[in-house]
Amino acid sequence: ASEAEPNAVAVPGAPYPVFTRQEVGRHRSLAERVWVTYGSEVFDITDFVELHPGGKSKILLAAGGALEPFWAMYAVHSQEHVLEILRGYKVGELSPEEPSQPAQGDPYSGDPPRHPALKVNSLKPFNAEPPAELLTENYLTPNQLFFKRNHLPVPAVDPARYRLEVEGPGGRVLVFSLPELKHRFPKHEVTVTLQCAGNRRSEMSRVRQVKGLEWGVAAISTARWGGVRLRDVLAHAGYTEEDEEAGERHVCFEGLDKDLSGAAYGASIPYRAAMGRGAEVLLAYEMNGEELPQDHGYPLRVVVPGVVGARNVKWLGRVSVSREESPSHWQQNDYKGFSPAVDWDTVDFTTAPAIQELPVQSAITDPAPGATVPPRELTVKGYAWSGGGRGVVRVDVSLDGGRTWHVAELMGEEQRPGRAWAWRLWRLTAPVPPDHTELDIVCKAVDTSYNVQPDTVEPIWNLRGVLSNAWHHVRVTVAED
Repeated sequence: ASEAEPNAVAVPGAPYPVFTRQEVGRHRSLAERVWVTYGSEVFDITDFVELHPGGKSKILLAAGGALEPFWAMYAVHSQEHVLEILRGYKVGELSPEEPSQPAQGDPYSGDPPRHPALKVNSLKPFNAEPPAELLTENYLTPNQLFFKRNHLPVPAVDPARYRLEVEGPGGRVLVFSLPELKHRFPKHEVTVTLQCAGNRRSEMSRVRQVKGLEWGVAAISTARWGGVRLRDVLAHAGYTEEDEEAGERHVCFEGLDKDLSGAAYGASIPYRAAMGRGAEVLLAYEMNGEELPQDHGYPLRVVVPGVVGARNVKWLGRVSVSREESPSHWQQNDYKGFSPAVDWDTVDFTTAPAIQELPVQSAITDPAPGATVPPRELTVKGYAWSGGGRGVVRVDVSLDGGRTWHVAELMGEEQRPGRAWAWRLWRLTAPVPPDHTELDIVCKAVDTSYNVQPDTVEPIWNLRGVLSNAWHHVRVTVAED
C-alpha cells in the first residue's frame, strides 16, 4: 500500500481517503509512485508497472491521470479479471467535487464493416478468424474471410494525400505517391500465406494459461498479392545487394496506425531478406486482384513471404535501413519465444531473437471438433505450411490418436524449391476403424528440410503462446445416420 497523500481528506465512515485530480497528478513517476484513476477510484500501480504485458512505457503514459483514454484503445482491459487486478492497487477515491472526465470519442468508430461469419477474438482492436471449415474451401482465401489481425485502430488514409517515405543512404528521404510507385516500378505478383504468431494459441492455454488472443486454427490465410518489389524501391533509393562483410542490417517498416502517444506500429526484417537475389518482399497494393481492403493495409502494405505475420506491416508510411532492428514494442518486447521454464516474473525479452520464419504447421479444418461422423468411411481436410520458403512434402493423418497413419493427398499450386511461400491444402478419405464409437483424428506435416511437428504442446509452451505447432487433434463421435 502507498503512503497517504499529506493533503488527503478523510471522510467519516469512508474506507479510503479522498483525493483531487491535482493530487493524483503529482504521482507520475516511479520515484514519486505511479497513480492513476479509473471512474471515481484512485490506484497506486507502481508495483505493477514492470509486470504490464504491454510494456512499461505504455502504462506510464497514463501516470497521474485517467486510464479511460488508454483503455479505449484496447478493449481487453475491460475484462473482469483485468479489473480485479486493478482493484488490488486501490488507494483512494476521487473527490465528489471533481468534474467527471469528458466522454472519450471511440477511436475505433472509423473501422470498416466486417463479414458476419468471422469468429471475433477482440473487437477493439479488431481481431478475428474465419470458421475453420470455410478456411480450406478455397486455395486463395476470399478477402472478406482472410483473418484480421489489428493492433490499433484502422487508420483512415486519403489516397490522394498518401505518401510513402523511403530513407536512402546518408539520410536522404524519397517520397512516393501511390501512382508514382505504380508508374516507376514494375508490378510483381506472388501467392503468400500469412500466419499470426499466435495461431492455435488456445491449445497452449489448455496446458497453462498464456497471455494473448485465444486464436483457434484459422489465424492463417492465403492471398495472391500484387505490388512492387521492395528490392526495386530500395535499389532506386541507392541500396545494393548485401555485402557479406558489411555486417547485419535491417529494413524497418513503420505503419500509419498509431496509439495515443503517437507511436506507430512497426517491425523489421533482415536486410538480406529484402535485398537478396530473387527476394520477393512486396510493397503490395492489391489482394486477390482487388484494391487492398481497409482492414488489410489500404493503400499499401508490406508482404514478406515466409515469415511471421507481425512483420507484414500494414498502412505502410515509412521504410528505412538501420544497423538495429525496429525499436517498436512489437519487435523488441513481443513476438518472441521462450522456454517453458520462463514466466512473466522472470522473462527478459532482450535474451530472445524476434520471430521471423515460422516452423512447420498443419491443422484439421473438417470435420469440426465434437462432430458426429458416419461409420465406414471418413474424409478429413486441412492445411499445411512451413516458413522460410520450405515446401510441405507430406501430411500424415491418423484416425486413432497416432497409432496408425495414412498419407494425405496434397492440393494447391506447385511451388519453386526454396520459394514455397504458400500453404498446401490436403485431403484424406479413409475407412473408419471398426468398433470405434469415438475417433481421435490427428495430423502432422513434414517440410522439405524434414522438419516435423512436435507431438505434444507441453515442451513448446511459452508465456506468450506463440509458435504453437504440435500435432493437431480433433475428436469426433462415430454414429449411424
